[in-house]
Amino acid sequence: MLWLIGGTSDSAMLAQALHRANVAYCVTVTTEAGRSLYTGLCPFGRIHVGCLDRDAMLSFVRRHRITAILDASHPFAALVSEGAMATAQQLGLDYLRFERPLLGEQASMARKAHGFPGVTNADDGDADVSTSTLETLLQSERLAHQRVLLILGYRLLHHFQACHAQATLFARILPSPTALAATLDAGFDPRRIIALRPPVAPDLELALWRQWQISMVVAKASGQAGGEDVKRAIAHQLGVELVLLQRPVLCYPRQTHEIAEALAFARHPLRSTELKFPAP
Repeated sequence: MLWLIGGTSDSAMLAQALHRANVAYCVTVTTEAGRSLYTGLCPFGRIHVGCLDRDAMLSFVRRHRITAILDASHPFAALVSEGAMATAQQLGLDYLRFERPLLGEQASMARKAHGFPGVTNADDGDADVSTSTLETLLQSERLAHQRVLLILGYRLLHHFQACHAQATLFARILPSPTALAATLDAGFDPRRIIALRPPVAPDLELALWRQWQISMVVAKASGQAGGEDVKRAIAHQLGVELVLLQRPVLCYPRQTHEIAEALAFARHPLRSTELKFPAP
């Protein structure tokens, strides 16, 4: 049985490919909302909802007789990937990381291809876009006197609690009681919070930034699947500074961003002895 670590749009595409190829798999997601990605693709009993620590991963693998792991978790879900790699190494399982590509130099091509409503195509690169670590950003003065929209997920918002005194902070979060409670606890004014489930349409994204007169957006470098191309295009159009937090750097034994390669792995997993896992 293949274990697909899901909850992302990438994993939904992989599930469709697995379903068409008649590959038996089970999938894990962290929230009930994630379950809907696999409707009609995976039997109900093979969808696990909830967070798994390393002990729970070991139990899950043994219960479902997992022989290979296809990790399509979010690029910023480092703990999930680290746990999955440790589980694979401990039990001698085959492991492949499906990592959505960074946009980087592809951003201007994506901007031209989309032709977003209200957004002008540009040929002069991404001067309004920069990358940073969270620590470096918070230690700098870049947020001072800015109207900042944070699109980071509620778990990181508490790091910005001390920034309310120097900047006007807005947050976009998922529409869940947990996310709202955490955002309020982080000191955000209820009038500066919006709850939306992605993907967010380009025209709505553009209108939101204009409505709140945003001068800076801080988001994750989550690739095209995470709407990064839309954010880059609108930042360029409006002259808004876009700061992308860098992805965690993990040493995967093997990774791909190609559906075909992932499907080939699912059909014929690698020998675990061929994989070089990072040192614990």
